[in-house]
Amino acid sequence: MSKKVISDVFLEIANAIESGEFGKKVKIGLTTLGSEHGVENLVNGAYIAKSNLFEIVLIGPKVDTDLEVVEVNDEKEMHVKMEELLDSGYIDACVTMHYNFPIGVSTVGRVITPAKGKEMILATTTGTSATNRIEAMVRNAIYGVSTAKSIGIKTPKVGILNVDGARQVEKCLKELQANGYDIDFAESIRADGGCVMRGNDLLVGAPDVMVTDTLSGNIFMKVFSSFTTGGDYEAHGFGYGPGVGENYDRRVLILSRASGSPVVANAIKYAYDIVKGDITNISKNEFKNAKTAKFDDIISSLTKKEAKTNVEEVKMPDKEVVTRQISGIDIMDLEEAVSELWRQGVYAESGMGCTGPIVLVNDAKGDIAVETLIKAGYTAK
Repeated sequence: MSKKVISDVFLEIANAIESGEFGKKVKIGLTTLGSEHGVENLVNGAYIAKSNLFEIVLIGPKVDTDLEVVEVNDEKEMHVKMEELLDSGYIDACVTMHYNFPIGVSTVGRVITPAKGKEMILATTTGTSATNRIEAMVRNAIYGVSTAKSIGIKTPKVGILNVDGARQVEKCLKELQANGYDIDFAESIRADGGCVMRGNDLLVGAPDVMVTDTLSGNIFMKVFSSFTTGGDYEAHGFGYGPGVGENYDRRVLILSRASGSPVVANAIKYAYDIVKGDITNISKNEFKNAKTAKFDDIISSLTKKEAKTNVEEVKMPDKEVVTRQISGIDIMDLEEAVSELWRQGVYAESGMGCTGPIVLVNDAKGDIAVETLIKAGYTAK
């Protein structure tokens, strides 16, 4: 047994005694349907990740394994069962694919940068933190800091990737800092320095947390994880990470359908890290501190200039079960599209799928909802 494994075991024992949970192991779920590389690829990842520190629960079809298996027949049933196991506390976190998070929740990826072999947090990689781009990236910074702290980085250095809106994000974050929010900024490796990062900084992992818009973050995740394999097999890194939001408490971590066994294994370990680091309470505390530093006022100053005058107030119809997904709607039009359906008496909710924004409606009203959105110019589908 290696010195690191021995130290991990003793640390786990000490933590268990201190918390009064001696003998209670963390349980990490792994759904096993949906991979482009098959069920075996995911199960192999679970075996690579096996540890004395946690137990792994497979959620999927029956397989020949000594791991615990909760049997399901399809992906829809699989995610229902996953949520049931999470909400009941039977599992502490779950690694899965193709999961729809609500608006306001995005996933925080973890990569190994090629130039220096350094770990770096990518905030964020899937989901939508807010419909306003700048607000979304400011939130991404807080999500990234929360995640970094949960995996043991006490004072994470934050960099903002030089994408559209980076300077506005920098202004907002530095205003939060001036108001008392505890955030440290990284320095670019380039001669002119600063916390706005270049592509070079991505390669070397200049910051602990790289803040970017989600679509760019998603691309970087794919490049970092599969640049040595040709793109169809993600072999490096820890996956797209946990969904983090201001008041979100499900510990769901995302993989790509192209993620290979090594990434699956690392994602399971990542899940253990954020459970033991208590990401839920850390993120709540980060937002509490940010709000004390006038977060809401700063965000309001961004969004009030976009506010429309004389907007008709639309009453929400009675809630219904929504399982029909309508895609092809621009993120900036998402809430207006929902309001248009409400105006027509169709209950709808906004969400984010793997391919972008979605509107969710009841199956029985799916066709009329699509017709309404096409007529109003929100989608061509």
